[in-house]
Amino acid sequence: MGLLAAAVAVDAGAESILCSVTDVPTAVADADALFFERWMLSVETGDAGPWRQVPARCGAFVRAYMEGERYASDCAAVAAESLAFASQALASGDGGATAKPAWVFDVDETLLSNAPWYAANGWGLEELDDATFDAWADVAKAPALLSSLKLYNELQGLGFHIILLTGRTESQRNATEENLLFAGYQSWEKLTMRQPSDMGKTAVQYKSEKRAVLEAEGFKLLGNSGDQWSDLIGLPVSTRSFKLPNPIYYVT
Repeated sequence: MGLLAAAVAVDAGAESILCSVTDVPTAVADADALFFERWMLSVETGDAGPWRQVPARCGAFVRAYMEGERYASDCAAVAAESLAFASQALASGDGGATAKPAWVFDVDETLLSNAPWYAANGWGLEELDDATFDAWADVAKAPALLSSLKLYNELQGLGFHIILLTGRTESQRNATEENLLFAGYQSWEKLTMRQPSDMGKTAVQYKSEKRAVLEAEGFKLLGNSGDQWSDLIGLPVSTRSFKLPNPIYYVT
């Protein structure tokens, strides 16, 4: 007897819990909302692949998501899972007897929020313009993602070595350090930035190479936080990786 038949036989009088599934929305407004939810899912799972700008149908929804409580709530959930893992990893001795337990953080949309710039530039409806974004970064006033700042401080309290690994270039070091301090990040072990020899490399290649260097230096990479899959994949990987949501842009 199949599982469904067996379940029906056990309680033939029970109300059916089966429901039909349809991909045909009942109204235009529902169609746009459903399209956004489906697109967000494909972005966060990596199924969307490389994309250059937010679909026009998603513009209002991306803005509402980023400016509302849901984005902050989603980021807080990722931070809570990260802290739970970090505490368990140290308690179980995953850091090893001699290795230095480390946590790697991306910077943009992971520690710092560039929401003020994106709010003024279409929330992803417009393709990212590197020159104007760099000018914004040089202002060094991006606020912290508050859940990330809380996690950052908690990890330091647990004894983690904090490594910052960003795609920003070495020429932006002073502005980046100034911004991190402005946002409340008081100290870090290393701030690794793209050098001239790293130009032209994909984020996956660049960041995985830098993680390999960290391992060679004796760091045990227990955790890695980033808003892009390219922050997290490529060998070596950390023991666990934690992705923050980002429906605004995609980095390869």
